[in-house]
Amino acid sequence: MDLKDKKVLVIGTGLSGIGSAHLLCGAGAWPVLLDENEKVNEADVRAKLEQDADNVKIVIGKLPQELADEIALVVPSPAVPLDTDTIMYFKNKNIPVWSEIELAYNFAKGKLIAITGTNGKTTTTTLVGEIMKAHFNDVYVVGNIGHSYALEAQKMTDESVTVAEISSFQLEAVENFHADVSAILNITPDHLNRHHTMDNYAKCKENVTYNATKADTCVLNYDNEYTREFADRCPAKVVFFSSHEKLEKGFYLDGEEIYLAGEGDNVRIMNIHDMNLVGLCNVENVMAAIAMAMAMDVPMATILRVIHDFKAVEHRIEFSGTKRGVDYYNDSKGTNPDAAIQGIKAMSKPTFLIGGGYDKGSEFDEWIEAFDGKVKELVLIGATADKIDACARKHGFTAIHHEDSFDGALKYCTEHAVPGDAVLLSPACASWDMFPSYEVRGKMFKSYVNSL
Repeated sequence: MDLKDKKVLVIGTGLSGIGSAHLLCGAGAWPVLLDENEKVNEADVRAKLEQDADNVKIVIGKLPQELADEIALVVPSPAVPLDTDTIMYFKNKNIPVWSEIELAYNFAKGKLIAITGTNGKTTTTTLVGEIMKAHFNDVYVVGNIGHSYALEAQKMTDESVTVAEISSFQLEAVENFHADVSAILNITPDHLNRHHTMDNYAKCKENVTYNATKADTCVLNYDNEYTREFADRCPAKVVFFSSHEKLEKGFYLDGEEIYLAGEGDNVRIMNIHDMNLVGLCNVENVMAAIAMAMAMDVPMATILRVIHDFKAVEHRIEFSGTKRGVDYYNDSKGTNPDAAIQGIKAMSKPTFLIGGGYDKGSEFDEWIEAFDGKVKELVLIGATADKIDACARKHGFTAIHHEDSFDGALKYCTEHAVPGDAVLLSPACASWDMFPSYEVRGKMFKSYVNSL
């Protein structure tokens, strides 16, 4: 689509919306930046636009009809559901609706590695990005990881390599999007308040292979029912990884060793103690990263060197210090039960677990069952506290304490944990009922620990 001199509606004034507006200005389009939240301050939005502040029309509240009649393309930010009245109005008029990653893809150049999944995306994307930077000269790490794909797209050349963390929200509205290498790390229940059913959620994740061919590679988790079943209809060449099965072809874990099974040969790749990351979930992330790097023809020596030096991603089972003999771990990115299960599995000491938060429609049974004697006490906060409490008691776990605030939960854990214990922030819920983001929640946790 030639967007020069066309009016494009960008909905949302966060990172994706601002990035999209900048790209559109560079492409010669006329962006209309809409935020339907009337509490948003136009001056604050204009400040975020920096050099393009005078080139973007900003609308706070309702979009005027005369502007709506001139729109040629709609680009909603990931947080904006595609069934809102505004978006449905344009869909009914057959006006194209593109996600930010679709917009960015249409202007980007070079090779694209796209990574999605319910859990593990950020760690795997960051690791793959570091591996690519060790081998290629021009690398961009973008997407749901906190760097707008649209903002970087026009800088890219045919020699660029882009590593993108992509959420289900970003994959809802794609058209030309095409990754050379992709991965679906796992699919477990999440965001059902948005997608309504697991089938809808899984289909969005599968869109990471949109327009793929057998010349492309898709890395899939053999141990996950959804991704294993998807392999049969995946348009790309599939490479499996598994932490539970000795595969005939693909990457697998046997004891403490990672192997690559191929045409009759099983080649040892590395020992899991040759990396700084902890937990079985991170072994899976590393196997996926190796598979993607090999698909990009990166030498194994380079891959293993980067893995050996790689440290944990912030807010993901991140060791935050030992105070008064108690270990503190920040797993604020454990925003759903399956992610939080990995946090529990990584613990080796009696643990005070801080859980609860915004309700995304998740069920908590498997998370509670994963406590497996490790959780000394469950300290609950936020909107889901009563729901989690009832679930825990149903499974026979009664060592539960409620706090009205995050500070209260931290203080309770500090006062009751004894040397040899651990305190783990792994809420199994989003942060939005109490915090702007999981990052803010995690930084507050670490700040508190550092103050002890």
